[in-house]
Amino acid sequence: MTTHGPVMPVWSCGGCDLPWPCPTRRRELRAEFMDAPVSLALYLGAYLVQATEDMPWTPAGVLHRRFLGWTRETGHLMPVVQQRGTATVPAESGRDESHQEW
Repeated sequence: MTTHGPVMPVWSCGGCDLPWPCPTRRRELRAEFMDAPVSLALYLGAYLVQATEDMPWTPAGVLHRRFLGWTRETGHLMPVVQQRGTATVPAESGRDESHQEW
C-alpha cells in the first residue's frame, strides 16, 4: 500500500505533501496500470470529479492536466488514440444493386 494517497479535501499527497497525484504516485500508477491505460484514465477521472467538487475555485484545465494530462505524455503509458478512417465498406456478395436501399 502506498503512502502517497490523496489527503482530501485539499488534494495534497499524504506521503510528501505535494499536490496529488505527486510524481511518486504517478510512477506507481504507471506501473500498476501498465497494461490498462483506459482503466487508469477511468480511475483518475473519478478522482478528477471529486476534486472539482472539493476545489471549485480551481480552473478545470488545471485539474484536468493534474489528474489526466500527465497520462498522455510522450513516451509514457497512454497512446494517442487514432481517429477512424473514412474507408468504404465493400458491397455484400450475391446482392444486386436493384435491391439496395438508398
